[in-house]
Amino acid sequence: MGTRLYVGNLPFSASEDEIRELFSQNGRSVSEVKLVTDRDTGRPRGFGFVEMGSNEDADGAIRD
Repeated sequence: MGTRLYVGNLPFSASEDEIRELFSQNGRSVSEVKLVTDRDTGRPRGFGFVEMGSNEDADGAIRD
């Protein structure tokens, strides 16, 4: 079971693929990326969640 990380202060132009690529550096496993959008407008809200494949991967992402 992985660890879900809150990621804030994201640019509104960031995509889930870009965030996945960033967090998967150094061979880390990313299970899921979810960027939160406004339900009325559909625009990004500037934060999201990244679920890492393991606790070690999450710790490494936090340290970097």
